Amino acid sequence: MTDILDELHWRGLIALSTDEEALRAALAAGPVTYYCGFDPTAPSLHIGNLVQILTVRRLQLAGNDPLALVGGATGLIGDPKMTAERTLNDRDTVAGWVERIRKQIEPLLDFDGPHPARMVNNLDWTAQLSAIDFLRDIGKHFRVSRMLSKETVSARLGSEQGISFTEFSYQILQGMDYLELHRRYGCVLQTGGSDQWGNLTSGVDLIHRVERRSVHAVATPLVTKADGTKFGKTEIGTVWLDPEMTSPYAFFQFWMNADDRDVIGYLKVFSFRDRDEIGSLEQELVQRPAARGAQRALAEDVTSLVHGADETAKVVAASRALFGMGALEELDAGTLKAALDEAGAPELQAGEELPTYVDLFMSAGLVDSRSAARRAIGDGGAYVNNVRLDPGTAADARAQRDELLHGRWLVLRRGKRTVGGVEIGPA
Repeated sequence: MTDILDELHWRGLIALSTDEEALRAALAAGPVTYYCGFDPTAPSLHIGNLVQILTVRRLQLAGNDPLALVGGATGLIGDPKMTAERTLNDRDTVAGWVERIRKQIEPLLDFDGPHPARMVNNLDWTAQLSAIDFLRDIGKHFRVSRMLSKETVSARLGSEQGISFTEFSYQILQGMDYLELHRRYGCVLQTGGSDQWGNLTSGVDLIHRVERRSVHAVATPLVTKADGTKFGKTEIGTVWLDPEMTSPYAFFQFWMNADDRDVIGYLKVFSFRDRDEIGSLEQELVQRPAARGAQRALAEDVTSLVHGADETAKVVAASRALFGMGALEELDAGTLKAALDEAGAPELQAGEELPTYVDLFMSAGLVDSRSAARRAIGDGGAYVNNVRLDPGTAADARAQRDELLHGRWLVLRRGKRTVGGVEIGPA
């Protein structure tokens, strides 16, 4: 590997740093112990958090020692948002989220190699800390004028909502985390998103004041989309790492749908492909954009990282089968349901007799009218479960219950590319 900072720059992963030349020297003399924090403010991490986890992994692969902090303490407060106060969650809820998030991070780092990762929880050093000790030992090193200058704090102060002392104090807690990890493990580098820069530098300043030592911070840029919409959001909401909150099929499709203008940048950030591989995919994108080879490589890489190779294989099989390039009958019920949910398949109630094929195509949104459904069938371009409907007889025919996949679903297709489906309730 090239110098790790050069690699991170090439991947577009350094937006801000405290003293890059000093950090470069420290990394060259390595190994460096570093950390990144993740707050349990939801039951799952999302793909924005994945930027940080994979940056931690890149530094680990370069021969450094990572600490992954899941904030059992800071998660009880929550990092201040630009808009309004966070809803405070109870202790049992946050403790449960800590364990869920630990399990999401662990498969993405190496805990057994020459530079094993270590999971830490900031509740371990804050739970027994009294308010008086916190104010005397930590709070006295923070200057209110500097705290007020933090972007999120200043934005909230000027808003109608204002900011509570609880959220205002968050940067002190994060600074204390860095100090504690520096004392316990010799940690000298913290990474995080650029929106966390004020919190990152709080720790750097605190260690300098208390220990009289210089440490480092590096911030990654916020990932953006070329069309101006928010990265990591879809019509159904946030793209989560938890398969129960975002199915592996929907997760895969999010990456497959990446804009041509974005996909190479995403490959650099979210995959471990090297410069030559990404360069080849970029060339293919220019020469054959319709093939979507870069998007497919991205989707397969990231889905395999998060959900595993077996789950990715199921998703790929489902994607192919929906478009007539594989056997729908071989898909398990969960994967088929996820694929049809992503296609927007409605659930229909039916008695002993199922709707006509014309009505099914209307219900699935594949045509605008009954006459359009009849034309699609009559022209030989209508398929149910990848079987072409008879142009001469199917327009007035009804679907049969023995056609239902797993007793519940029909996959409908108009032409080669327009896919939908329906879920039929019990009689």
